[in-house]
Amino acid sequence: MTTSPVSVSAIPDPATTASRNSRLFFRELSNPRLVVSNITPNWFASVMGTGIVANAAATLPLFAPQLRAFATVIWLVASVLLVGLLAATAAHWLTHRDVARSHHRNPVMAHFYGAPPMALLTVGAGTLLLGPTVLGTDTALTIALTLWSVGTTLGLVTAVVVPFLMFTSLSTTDDSAFGGWLMPVVPPMVSAATGAALIPHLPEGETRLTMLLACYAMFGLSLIASFVIITLIWGRLVRHKIGASAAVPTLWIILGPLGQSITAVNLLGAVAHFAVPADLADALTFFGIIYGIPTLGFALLWVALAITMTVHTARRGLPFSLTWWSFTFPVGTLVTGISALALHTESHVLEWMAVFGYASLSGAWLIVAIRTFNGSVLRGTLFLAPAPPATADAASTTTDGTATAL
Repeated sequence: MTTSPVSVSAIPDPATTASRNSRLFFRELSNPRLVVSNITPNWFASVMGTGIVANAAATLPLFAPQLRAFATVIWLVASVLLVGLLAATAAHWLTHRDVARSHHRNPVMAHFYGAPPMALLTVGAGTLLLGPTVLGTDTALTIALTLWSVGTTLGLVTAVVVPFLMFTSLSTTDDSAFGGWLMPVVPPMVSAATGAALIPHLPEGETRLTMLLACYAMFGLSLIASFVIITLIWGRLVRHKIGASAAVPTLWIILGPLGQSITAVNLLGAVAHFAVPADLADALTFFGIIYGIPTLGFALLWVALAITMTVHTARRGLPFSLTWWSFTFPVGTLVTGISALALHTESHVLEWMAVFGYASLSGAWLIVAIRTFNGSVLRGTLFLAPAPPATADAASTTTDGTATAL
């Protein structure tokens, strides 16, 4: 790659540089208003990753009561972060409409339209779990129902629209498949898992039954689509190897549908008796176990593979980007899935696996949160538009685009 000579206009203005250095926040932005110039959908992964830390703590075997205060604080942080990102996204659409409209045409970024609905669903679930002590039961339930309804609607839209764009207009090659392809099809699975907690609060009869059936349908929708995509990712890894360093964290997204499906099917089984006869409820509870244990086995295999691929890449350099939030939410769904299995099987081994998983999740979240705060609030570099790909080659564009856009 050739290097172009530095132009006079590229030389930083001393006054501008001094102004940047004197600021406490957004030090590397020429103007603080640039904060909303490049708010992309994948920013909502930070809400997902923060919210799952709270939700997993609230349902963790053995230590949930001791962690409740901590979980409540983290849920509040996730809620504030969600509101802030929604406001920033609205400002982005108002002031940089052309940039905002380009996201769905980007073959990498388009998939991350699945992040906003999952952020809404994650915070909504935390509101139902932890919100009553802060907001009151009725207010918390109203907010949770609203966020679930909006998040589910948006999630179903992304599950249809983004694959349609892939099938008709987005440019892809044989080596394009990456973990982000799962993002638009996973939201219905999150709706299934979070919708289970709402069933006991709904009117008895047809309303509860409809909710239960809808959640199982969304479980199936997301599960089958995810298996197709995971197969494509596996095939890409075999034929084209690991690929761009910055895209490697997205391989952890595969744990998302695996862990969330275990969570969903076990939580739905636990509340099935509110909507169906006892014999069918028992069968659905049993289904959660016989599905969950084998799926957990594959999830643990993928954890081992993801760790080895991440370490292998880190030795060559693993630059920080928003892809690092892939180390949080998918791991958190696996923790909630193991916790639900531990509850149904009364397995002490699963209980301690969940505790160990939560400790790993908390450590990963702390590292990624600090790096994100430094790159966004302090320096401001994460708000800058990604650099264009180095070449016009199709395969290189896909790989480099993944590396930069995330």
